[in-house]
Amino acid sequence: MTMSSSVFTGGQTYLNYIQGEWAASVTGETVPSLNPAQRTEVVGYVQASSAEDLNRAVAAAKAAQKGWRKLSGAARGDYLYRVANALERRLDEVAETMTREMGKTLPEAKGETARGIAILRYYAGEGMRRVGDVIPSTDAEALMFTTRTPLGVVGVISPWNFPVAIPIWKMAPALIYGNAVVLKPAQETAVTAAKIIECFAEAGLPAGVLNLVTGSGSVIGQGLAEHPDVNGITFTGSNAVGKRVGQAALARGAKYQLEMGGKNPILVAADADLDLAVDATISGGIRSTGQKCTATSRVIIERAVYDVFKQKLLAKLQSLKVGHGLEAGTWLGPCANASQLETVLSYIQKGKDEGAELLFGGGRPEDPSLAEGFYVQPTVFDKVTPDMAIAREEIFGPVLALIAVDSMEQGIELANDSDFGLSASIFTQSIGNILSFIQDMDAGLVRINSETAGVELQAPFGGMKQSSSHSREQGQAAIEFFTSIKTVFVKA
Repeated sequence: MTMSSSVFTGGQTYLNYIQGEWAASVTGETVPSLNPAQRTEVVGYVQASSAEDLNRAVAAAKAAQKGWRKLSGAARGDYLYRVANALERRLDEVAETMTREMGKTLPEAKGETARGIAILRYYAGEGMRRVGDVIPSTDAEALMFTTRTPLGVVGVISPWNFPVAIPIWKMAPALIYGNAVVLKPAQETAVTAAKIIECFAEAGLPAGVLNLVTGSGSVIGQGLAEHPDVNGITFTGSNAVGKRVGQAALARGAKYQLEMGGKNPILVAADADLDLAVDATISGGIRSTGQKCTATSRVIIERAVYDVFKQKLLAKLQSLKVGHGLEAGTWLGPCANASQLETVLSYIQKGKDEGAELLFGGGRPEDPSLAEGFYVQPTVFDKVTPDMAIAREEIFGPVLALIAVDSMEQGIELANDSDFGLSASIFTQSIGNILSFIQDMDAGLVRINSETAGVELQAPFGGMKQSSSHSREQGQAAIEFFTSIKTVFVKA
């Protein structure tokens, strides 16, 4: 479905999607979505919605869910297959929009969109899987079994860093298990979100089963968390906002799922393949401008190979091209917005102030052609101590903190000295190091001889400590959040 053209100069206006129709907010207000690579370019205008808009969307979802849950899992899966096909036809368009709106390179955007397609097809297949177990009863004349029942209306609050994959990996399982959905995307990537919802509309999803409401987090996001007719909230974003969402849901007894920050370490042992470790450090920590919750932030290196690793790392960084994500050969795009750029620059300054040694980068690129974008150089600090802010707090930018240790035992202890526990990796050839890392590392995702960033869609994903509310997303584990177990006892 094509939405109405904008009367504003510089971009189309994108509407909310409520009860199967595209509609402007009752506020009559829109906000521009800007290209972070060229801040004067408007990608599109999105609705600045109100609580009234949200109430309409929730009411539509509540009414539609009654019929949606009665469909077979196979029938719901057929809709997801159609959405996947629609998104596949529009892959290039959606990926280019993502690059223009969020800044990541076009190859990354295409890869993420392809992942969204795969997630849809995976969960379409979940509609044919078992949803319970037969349990022997002590009564020989009775049948006892479990089944699953949907939560009802699920609010999805998604971030800007993965504007296709994250909304889809929340919406697809919510829908396949019989829930209706209200999506509140990040304002920075609301145009991309609208294009995803267009694919659902094109697939003929029943009216009201999926709704889109754009607007501020304080109005729409918090409104979802507090709404009495929203039965579950799934959120990905910052710890500060996540805790507010969780507290609001808890106060009224709603189910909630929070995926939040990380301070992810990569450990490099003396016996590691250093070239592979360097590549993984750069890919995990610098790619996507470090704007991944699983991005490498702390690089913990055994002292025997510290200097060699450092030199290899610095040599490799020299070849990375910073620029517009649509330009061929660009490896690193801009930060997603002005606020994120300022946050990254402030942490770089903290690193200097606290006595870390700046080895590489540390500011904005000198190229005048990049002056209108939110660009920052890849940055590496040496002589970082565990108490420094750059070693403890999430930066969400392309900043690496190098830390030397005398052994992998000390390295694991240091890696665990964090409020976060999302992902971690180790590079080593030692079975002993590998087993110790798997056993002792306090992280929801541990990877051996691979970068910290990277999650397979069929595997559970989530963090420990302050990184998560301790539930898991993706794979078959998603059923645990989006449904409740019902035990059935049948007496003949």
